[in-house]
Amino acid sequence: MARKSETTRANDTSTRGRRNPDGTKKPGRIKQMVEVYKYTQEVDRTTAPWMLGALVAAIAIGVLISWLVFNSPWYGIFLGLGFGILAAMLILARKAERAAFARIKGQPGASLAAMQSIRRGWNVAEEPVQVDPRSQKMVFRAAGRAGIALVADDDSSTSMKLLEKERRSIRRVLQHEGVPIHQIIVGDGADQVPLHKLPTHMTRMKKVLTKDESAQVNKRLAALHRSIRQSVPKGVDPMRARPNRKAMRGR
Repeated sequence: MARKSETTRANDTSTRGRRNPDGTKKPGRIKQMVEVYKYTQEVDRTTAPWMLGALVAAIAIGVLISWLVFNSPWYGIFLGLGFGILAAMLILARKAERAAFARIKGQPGASLAAMQSIRRGWNVAEEPVQVDPRSQKMVFRAAGRAGIALVADDDSSTSMKLLEKERRSIRRVLQHEGVPIHQIIVGDGADQVPLHKLPTHMTRMKKVLTKDESAQVNKRLAALHRSIRQSVPKGVDPMRARPNRKAMRGR
């Protein structure tokens, strides 16, 4: 009976790892990939042609190389098939990312979702640092070795005022530090950064601070954020306009 109960617990534990918090079973990897492909293809009709083209091109190149080296096409078929599938999956991942950004484009907090997809190099604030309660315009902040990035969802007058307000607040905290403050406007206009290119744009910024200097800047900004929260009158919650990240991710 003891062995049976231990086996049952082990099975329950392994099954629990394959289930969602609400108890429903998680879809397998293949099913997830199929769902991602279907959604991406609906948003971007060029997904399937690009994936198929990559697969065919890889097989053709593999057959050509195999024929020249081994005087037989069979090695190239299998080799090209493997590389073709890999290339098709990379294309799907890139297209799926762009499709996800296209889905949340124009929504409040879309910039924050894009910034949070940056894997390393930036310390992204989890909440907006400036909010206009009426228009629900928000400004987001990230700090890294490239300095400080202030990001707004658009170039409206309200967003520009929030950007300038946050810039002045940071300058008061970082007096004579020489830390660059980058103001980034998300959009498709001139001198703006498209939403799907925001992570790449920030990742490629020139690093001007050392790791220690960047850590000190993060500490100063954390203190600034706490002072802002403490200065808000009771009964007023500037974070009520915080975006619903689950909804933006389609979950």
